[in-house]
Amino acid sequence: MPKFLIQSTYTTEGTKGLLSEGASGRRAAVEQIVTGLGGKVEAMYFAFGEDDLVLIVDFPDPVSMAAVSLTVKASGALHTRATPLLTLDEIDEASRRKVSFRAPGK
Repeated sequence: MPKFLIQSTYTTEGTKGLLSEGASGRRAAVEQIVTGLGGKVEAMYFAFGEDDLVLIVDFPDPVSMAAVSLTVKASGALHTRATPLLTLDEIDEASRRKVSFRAPGK
């Protein structure tokens, strides 16, 4: 199952919502969305600095991740970015594939 790193920053309105319902309320909301699409929350951490929330989630396919991303961003409560995570075996497989590439100017 594809794995994704999600890094999020709350907007002012999103922070007000977090203060109102607490971290456990947000965890429940995240679990509901992810499991509702057949996925799993592997880790969820709140942070301070550039990111307010960091998650590692599994989804059955990238389209599910895109659906969540679009819905969350449309709410205006968070700014998010999702990064696909690859296993060591996937990188080993990628390194064995031949790619025809010419660098610019060569």
